[in-house]
Amino acid sequence: MITNNSNTYQLVIVVPCYNEETRLPIQQFKSFVEQKENNNILICFVNDGSQDNTNEVLQRLSEEHPASITFLSLKENVGKAEAVRKGFLHCNEHFCYDKIAYLDADLATSLEECIRVSNFVNDEVIFAFGSRISKLDNNIKRKFYRFFIGRIIATLISLQLRLKVYDTQCGCKVFKTDLVPSVFKNSFISKWLFDVEIFHRLIKMYGRKQLHTLTKEVPLKAWLDTDDSRVEFTYMFKLWFDLLAIGRQYKK
Repeated sequence: MITNNSNTYQLVIVVPCYNEETRLPIQQFKSFVEQKENNNILICFVNDGSQDNTNEVLQRLSEEHPASITFLSLKENVGKAEAVRKGFLHCNEHFCYDKIAYLDADLATSLEECIRVSNFVNDEVIFAFGSRISKLDNNIKRKFYRFFIGRIIATLISLQLRLKVYDTQCGCKVFKTDLVPSVFKNSFISKWLFDVEIFHRLIKMYGRKQLHTLTKEVPLKAWLDTDDSRVEFTYMFKLWFDLLAIGRQYKK
């Protein structure tokens, strides 16, 4: 569904969805867009070829809140990376906005946290991303085995990128508008490690030294590990091959 209008949104949030009919926290999205202070924010859902009634759920939401919610429906399941990419390009073509983000549909990172992260994007910072750093003054709830595996993966990713990044895989990233055509022009290699590819593309564009001054890693105040992860356990074995393929591709 395309809703062209003349509004310039402060922030567009792209939310990829696959079989989210019973999982999508509908009331949280409704409550968010109904708050007056959020009337300059657009939520764009991307239905990634769902096999259930996700499309109908998204259509109802967009009809109830046409100024704040829109959706793009893909005929086939293409995976999170391509769903996000298509959503970004769709929004870039049909809407005017200052910043654009993507966020997981389960709201493990809340919409409010996404706004807070987006506030770090300004004239000097072109890219900000949430980081699940557990501290005394925040509420990061992660299952131990996911935390343990995640830290191993994060360390390998940081070594490959040659950047001191704590968490590349948190599903909350915010970009300045003018980054979209270059960062999201081409398809990603990996369906789930595309976040790593984003960093590689930014490194190619700006170089590691300059990228340090242009990006901001923002520790989240809260993050909730949901039970229904869309990443299958068997992917953990394929993940290493994806990481190697990404490393080879971006060395060229």
